[in-house]
Amino acid sequence: MVANEDLILQFQRLGMSEQKAKETLKNANVTRNLQLALSESGSNDLSDGVGMLLYHMASKLKPQIADHLPLLVRYIVARKLDNTQRVDAALEYLLKSVQKKNAAIDAEEFERECGVGVVITPEEIERVVQDRIRGSYKQALLDQRYHFNAFKIMQDVRTQLKWADAKSVKAAIDVEIFDLLGPKTEADLKPLPKQTSSDKQQQAKPKVTEVAATVAEPISATDGANTIAELMRTKVHFHAPGENYKSDGYVVTEQTERLLREHLQRTGGRVHTRFPPEPNGILHIGHAKAININFGYAAAHNGVCYLRYDDTNPEKEEEKFFVGIHDMVEWLGYKPYKITHSSDNFQQLYEWAVLLIRKNLAYVCHQKAEELKGFNPKPSPWRERPIEESLQLFEDMKRGKIDEGAATLRLKLTLEEGKVDPVAYRIKFIPHHRTGSAWCIYPTYDYTHCLCDSIEDITHSLCTKEFQSRRSSYYWLCNALGIYCPVQWEYGRLNMNYALVSKRKIAKLITERIVSDWDDPRLFTLTALRRRGFPAEAINNFCAQMGVTGAQIAVDPSMLEAAVRDVLNVSAPRRLVVLEPLKVTITNFPHAAPVELEVPDFPQNPSQGTHKIILDKVVYIERSDFKLEPEKGYRRLAPKQSVGLRHAGLIISVLQVKQDVNGQVLELECSCVSAEQAVEKPKAFVQWVSQPIELEVRLYEQLFKHKNPEDPNEVPNGFLSDINEHSMSMVSAYADRALNGVKVYDKFQFERIGFFSVDPDSQPTHLVFNRTVGLKEDSGKK
Repeated sequence: MVANEDLILQFQRLGMSEQKAKETLKNANVTRNLQLALSESGSNDLSDGVGMLLYHMASKLKPQIADHLPLLVRYIVARKLDNTQRVDAALEYLLKSVQKKNAAIDAEEFERECGVGVVITPEEIERVVQDRIRGSYKQALLDQRYHFNAFKIMQDVRTQLKWADAKSVKAAIDVEIFDLLGPKTEADLKPLPKQTSSDKQQQAKPKVTEVAATVAEPISATDGANTIAELMRTKVHFHAPGENYKSDGYVVTEQTERLLREHLQRTGGRVHTRFPPEPNGILHIGHAKAININFGYAAAHNGVCYLRYDDTNPEKEEEKFFVGIHDMVEWLGYKPYKITHSSDNFQQLYEWAVLLIRKNLAYVCHQKAEELKGFNPKPSPWRERPIEESLQLFEDMKRGKIDEGAATLRLKLTLEEGKVDPVAYRIKFIPHHRTGSAWCIYPTYDYTHCLCDSIEDITHSLCTKEFQSRRSSYYWLCNALGIYCPVQWEYGRLNMNYALVSKRKIAKLITERIVSDWDDPRLFTLTALRRRGFPAEAINNFCAQMGVTGAQIAVDPSMLEAAVRDVLNVSAPRRLVVLEPLKVTITNFPHAAPVELEVPDFPQNPSQGTHKIILDKVVYIERSDFKLEPEKGYRRLAPKQSVGLRHAGLIISVLQVKQDVNGQVLELECSCVSAEQAVEKPKAFVQWVSQPIELEVRLYEQLFKHKNPEDPNEVPNGFLSDINEHSMSMVSAYADRALNGVKVYDKFQFERIGFFSVDPDSQPTHLVFNRTVGLKEDSGKK
């Protein structure tokens, strides 16, 4: 290998700055391609932009067309590919040719597709620019003058003059605009007014911890977006349907071109994705990301998404999980194109397994499960058994003639991680919830999911990063069977700090009675988040803010809570509630009887509706809003300090404090004055209730004390020893009567307290509310 210093000098001779050359060295693929390009170019002159065109080619060259690097170098050095447009066209043409396995490049067609020899004169550019500006853009230019985005004109012209030099086109556009508008005025030089924060709804970039810093090859790191639709349309760039061969690592065979053509005929070129959960547990926050990516990508590209239950393990599947999964998908706002089951395809999967045995690509093995564990298991002594023998044994497995655990069907391949001959079928004498006792052999995930993807014509098989090591078996299986092969794309998992998502460990929390069930609001299952009051829109927006990267990320719950606040702040009506009531009698109540007040649901936007509350001489305030001996800076009610009652138009002052023998404050007697007549405005206004109804309010904190409760370094005695004893508390609160008649999952902001949701335990005579999230902290509040 050439020393780095020499490479930097060679790269500089291509036209790079020293800094650019050093940056290029950090990319091993581009450096390797450039070295090969320099070697191939020999002593040819690389001036006049040729060197930078070689760099452009080297930086965009995909592995599947790397064999064509010498061809590209020859055309660039010969000035036949003399700009980036022609180089890009050449790369695109070669990529398309990949699906034709071992096909020779047609030089005439190649040059025609790349515009070799096509000359666009300055006069042609000038004529087209004039036509486009005068025909389509004149009025917009006159209205917006030099603030108009001239790049639109550039794109328009380039569609008509594909091979025109970009600099020449831009120069012609500038001249034509100047002729139309004249010199820039002072107004033209002023920047446009910036959008207000309310206009653009700026979102803070989430602070996340990258667990795996290496980003997956197919998906580049992206900033998040405000919504899933925005993320999928602007930040995620997968292959177009039918262009599977353009994806790095995709394996092309002699049949690829035909299979892709037939696939496009069946799908009409429409995006097909799928969300394929195992029905053996409740979905959690990590699944929300998977749901949003699969359904969101399909929706953003006018495609369809299947909900496919991967029901290949009958011993762990329960009906409640099937129902719960579908319920959560629809709660998040997505409707499956079709609901399918891997078990729908058991017969086809079995027939394909038989075909693999006939092709000598699979065999029946008798090694025990414990013998196959680890990274270097003992090779199977049955790998080369006769095909007919494996066929008979596989038939015996199917007919129940072999004991459970005594035989498996294994595939003849090695995975990226080094695992040899993964299991395709195992014996389980357990009835299946859909097929009953028809089968006693069941396919594994490794064998099933790629074949079901093929059956359903999935265009983008989107899965988490841990499945990257199975990508080779995915492509191998489809190609070995000669069937359509989708593209597998991987993205990083989403993990939540201070949380557990393991089904087995959540089940342990339930059996130990630490949590009540899968929907306990302290958990991060989707049913738990719904019960706690998290809006589906907030969860979707949170997933969008995380973006789509190959890096596994872990975030604090505060990031999710911030997304929840953003949604609830504009959607949750306000109500008056006191969690710890303190009785206040207004001795000079200004009305002869209780009065009804109409107050806004959203004080910042009264047009969004109102509700009615009662004001009487006896009111209840929050116990924490009164202090007998206030500290300096305290702003609420005290013996010598008045406070206002929200929405009531009254200011109250303490006349008498009633206490028990222990000094506990039992009741206050206060006088009042109208807020309009008050000489001095109070420092604070507090919430209150009169003639209240009683609520049970459940307050939640984090379930675990440590960020990573499963990490033995943080929690040596295991996650059960890390429980926060104060993760849940209950209070009897008083609320205004406007909360009568609420429905389960209705959401409100209790003014000055936080956001709350009606719990399913509620009865008409006993309402239960869960605290969803608190309000943003106000350090100045005293």
